[in-house]
Amino acid sequence: MSRPTVLVTGANRGIGLEFSRQYLADGWCVIATLRDPANAGDLDALDGPGELVIEPLDVTDHDQIDGLAARHAGQPIDVLLNNAGIIGPVPIPEHIEQQHFGSMDYLLWDRVLWTNTFAPLKMAEAFVEHVAASDQKKIVALSSTVGSLVERDTAAFAYATSKTALNKAMRLLASVLKERGISVGIFCPGYVQTRMDFGTAEVKPEDSVKGLRGLIADLELADSGTFQRYNGETVAW
Repeated sequence: MSRPTVLVTGANRGIGLEFSRQYLADGWCVIATLRDPANAGDLDALDGPGELVIEPLDVTDHDQIDGLAARHAGQPIDVLLNNAGIIGPVPIPEHIEQQHFGSMDYLLWDRVLWTNTFAPLKMAEAFVEHVAASDQKKIVALSSTVGSLVERDTAAFAYATSKTALNKAMRLLASVLKERGISVGIFCPGYVQTRMDFGTAEVKPEDSVKGLRGLIADLELADSGTFQRYNGETVAW
């Protein structure tokens, strides 16, 4: 019996690194992508009973996405995990004014949309046959409660709108792919302690990913297109 396979974007730090660590520890084949494998850092040091394959990928480069899909042609991918995302330049508190009304950086907004909204859909287009050929047939996107129209009003225009658009794109994708037996999950990881927080996050990456992996494991066609927090709560959006 072959190993289940997960492809994780943005796998070299934070939540993506923790996903890679946990799936590898559970014996999965982990295709871990990052922009510069020469600086894989902690990702390169991961070890476990699974198989780790590190691949270069800038998710804003559609030619690179197509090239990666071609290199793995014929490889079933059980979970396509769109984790890569940005808010903007770090440290976040020193640059967040670039997303405030009156001081918007529209080029930054464009980069955020390319990364957070366009990339997950392009990944789905490029890897849909890989997912369809797998046993589990799941496409997952990490979103954020700040993308909700009803739960949060966070005036980070670029980031918030990119996640709102992502939610709608994934909801449409769920409808399009349902007849092929592919489930699409939209998940908020919570306010996680990564370099993307403001220094007040309380959720540890390992706890967030543990919860998310449980939700991904339980994801079925009946749930496709729904939006949940890592703790199982439904997010109204």
